[in-house]
Amino acid sequence: MSEAGGGRGCGSSVPQRAPWSLVAATAAFCLVSATSVWTAGAAPMSREERQKLGNQVLEMFDHAYGNYMEHAYPADELMPLTCRGRVRGQEPSRGDVDDALGKFSLTLIDSLDTLVVLNKTKEFEDAVRKVLRDVNLDNDVVVSVFETNIRVLGGLLGGHSLAIMLKEKGEYMQWYNDELLQMAKQLGYKLLPAFNTTSGLPYPRINLKFGIRKPEARTGTETDTCTACAGTLILEFAALSRFTGATIFEEYARKALDFLWEKRQRSSNLVGVTINIHTGDWVRKDSGVGAGIDSYYEYLLKAYVLLGDDSFLERFNTHYDAIMRYISQPPLLLDVHIHKPMLNARTWMDALLAFFPGLQVLKGDIRPAIETHEMLYQVIKKHNFLPEAFTTDFRVHWAQHPLRPEFAESTYFLYKATGDPYYLEVGKTLIENLNKYARVPCGFAAMKDVRTGSHEDRMDSFFLAEMFKYLYLLFADKEDIIFDIEDYIFTTEAHLLPLWLSTTNQSISKKNTTSDYTELDDSNFDWTCPNTQILFPNDPLYAQSIREPLKNVVDKSCPRGIIRVREESFRSGAKPPLRARDFMATNPEHLEILKKMGAASSIDAEDGLRFMQEMIELSSQQQKEQQLPPRAVQIVSHPFFGRVVLTAGPAQFGLDLSKHKETRGFVASSKPYNGCSELTNPEAVMGKIALIQRGQCMFAEKARNIQNAGAIGGIVIDDNEGSSSDTAPLFQMAGDGKDTDDIKIPMLFLFSKEGSIILDAIREYEEVEVLLSDKAKDRDPDLESEEQPSSENASQDQSAEQVTPSSQEVDLVDQESPEESSLNSEPESSSPADTDNAASVSASEQNSNPMENHETTSLDGECTDLDNQLQEQSETEEDSNPNVSWGKKVQPIDSILADWNEDIEAFEMMEKDEL
Repeated sequence: MSEAGGGRGCGSSVPQRAPWSLVAATAAFCLVSATSVWTAGAAPMSREERQKLGNQVLEMFDHAYGNYMEHAYPADELMPLTCRGRVRGQEPSRGDVDDALGKFSLTLIDSLDTLVVLNKTKEFEDAVRKVLRDVNLDNDVVVSVFETNIRVLGGLLGGHSLAIMLKEKGEYMQWYNDELLQMAKQLGYKLLPAFNTTSGLPYPRINLKFGIRKPEARTGTETDTCTACAGTLILEFAALSRFTGATIFEEYARKALDFLWEKRQRSSNLVGVTINIHTGDWVRKDSGVGAGIDSYYEYLLKAYVLLGDDSFLERFNTHYDAIMRYISQPPLLLDVHIHKPMLNARTWMDALLAFFPGLQVLKGDIRPAIETHEMLYQVIKKHNFLPEAFTTDFRVHWAQHPLRPEFAESTYFLYKATGDPYYLEVGKTLIENLNKYARVPCGFAAMKDVRTGSHEDRMDSFFLAEMFKYLYLLFADKEDIIFDIEDYIFTTEAHLLPLWLSTTNQSISKKNTTSDYTELDDSNFDWTCPNTQILFPNDPLYAQSIREPLKNVVDKSCPRGIIRVREESFRSGAKPPLRARDFMATNPEHLEILKKMGAASSIDAEDGLRFMQEMIELSSQQQKEQQLPPRAVQIVSHPFFGRVVLTAGPAQFGLDLSKHKETRGFVASSKPYNGCSELTNPEAVMGKIALIQRGQCMFAEKARNIQNAGAIGGIVIDDNEGSSSDTAPLFQMAGDGKDTDDIKIPMLFLFSKEGSIILDAIREYEEVEVLLSDKAKDRDPDLESEEQPSSENASQDQSAEQVTPSSQEVDLVDQESPEESSLNSEPESSSPADTDNAASVSASEQNSNPMENHETTSLDGECTDLDNQLQEQSETEEDSNPNVSWGKKVQPIDSILADWNEDIEAFEMMEKDEL
């Protein structure tokens, strides 16, 4: 959202029913006036450096956009590792993530208004002509209503908004006659059948050609949708109505929002993650500000800004009060149960909540925004990117990172609100990390694993729609942008809609359905934009003082742990809750505590739910510890120089690369290629890393044969042609049931797609050198200087000195299926034929317990947990209390656990849901 999206004014200076023009003007004034407060707080970044960074962003966008147009268009997205387009149905299915693809040149449409923001008006005009000429919206494809709305409908409307702006200026787009708007209207009508439910909530998917519930449609049987999916429509649909005069779009989107508001949990004023579109029953009753709910809250506030309807602000403030009361545990934002909001629903946070500090800036609540943003930044500094999910003690929960822009968005808004140059340095770090770790020859590749630095063969359209827009605006001065960004509001996909829509075609009745919220603190309505006199009390170091205690939160200290501590109870002498890690089945005291948890007060019951959640996750973590993390195969010879890094499956035998120095050498194919007998070409593999094909014998036998031939390492390539990390989880190679201590060389496994990259390199360059390691290494600058200039496109050549290309890595796990990211362990087998294939455990078997699928790797070293201190305090109190007796009859633990089956299933269902 743009700086104009503040709300009702500084403090309570704007009356409740102020004219919209006054609201928008006051909001803009608030953010602009806040900007000057911090000029004395930290060393300002020079204009020259800001211009240099802005130019760097422009070059990065050219690299991404140019490669999409050259290698992928008219496909929906670019596959940057294999330099080709991703076309629905022509690539292995990635599940729900593919529902964003509709064979409508998604990346081009999503990038339209980014081109204008980055002053690429000629390219914008060319892009609009391509959309009008090539894009077809009548494809027989099932797409996500949510994704199609925010990316395609939003992209068309954003493109139309800036096309008419440029036309009015008189230089560009003089031929334009609302063609993009007509396409948007066509798409809007194609989405309307999704709203044909009794509740007014839309179906999650629709067929662009056949609609809903026809045999040809292949959709319309779904019963559930996420809150964000149903609640993130009002900006695009209302804008479409205001632009065209067709009120039906805004009416449908308002009805969906009204229904969600009516179905909120009345006592907590929270909403769940997923809801039944027919009955309105909450299917998932956990609530947070991340995946599944995030943009619902965002659109309530922004709908007020764009449409001027007070009821949206009242709803937002009601929800925001509940969020800060229950979910916010600064600097953390933890999901809770909507019926028991004092009970945490999970012990980890997802990356999508990184947008929330930016929304808090627009709300005017700066302090918690600074705290949460700083915590997220510390995690990024540890791993270069924000993991898709991480625990409350800052361990990696899901290691993927699809180049999400939400943190950059919050960084931009915090800088606009505070003017603190610290946030310019944060943005500079983001640029450096993208170029160093995500940049590849054909664009930017998503991170498959932030721990190893490996890549996934995807570059989502939102990367061009949002990331470059926010980064460029962060460093740009007002004169660097050809239009006034204050006149527009950002959608959740960062598309620009003009604020003048608030006074256009206002034919929708604004019925206030927000009169029944409970005990709302009126002060919430005062904090709708930054008030510099209150938030920054003559202290230019205000933001720094908030950030400082969080500087070492990831490395040296732990937050309050995974449960909400009842400090008042502890101070009064009560014992802290029993923790799963401390539980002993032979301890009668612990068994008595379990018995109370199952049948005593509501507080004891909450302790029981926490204990069971911890016990499930503890079991999952212990099983994880028995697995080996993925390894890396990095091609370091010319012309790659470390840019290509393949994520490899480890072996349970041979040299442990995590404990020994990496192995570096040239590769050579073994003969026989399966490596199942004595090699006939020992001179070819002597002192090299041998390539072997999977199949026909045990992995350990292959390793012994190449080791006996003098190889210094081995790479096993899958014999299943076409196997790919896009569709299959990694697995680790097991031994043969015998003593494998005799195997001294490292052994790694690659799928067919990834292995073919090495084989193709051998065919083209003959001499190929690789590095086997536990994590990708930084590229050698000396070798890099020997590389010949690339001929990709002119913008890259001109900016070669500004941006250093980075390492390239290949994905091995589908980003949108984090539960499949665990390694598939290969057991022992004695079958003589193709035993290494037969030994693999299927993903479904491996993942039978949904709690066992999450990668949880420590981000830090040892840290002292507050709960341990409280436990010691409790033990001291118990020793001094002669009245404590545990001699009662103890109920068997199996009986106690049986009483909680329903709660365990609830936790498992929550964990099973993907981001």
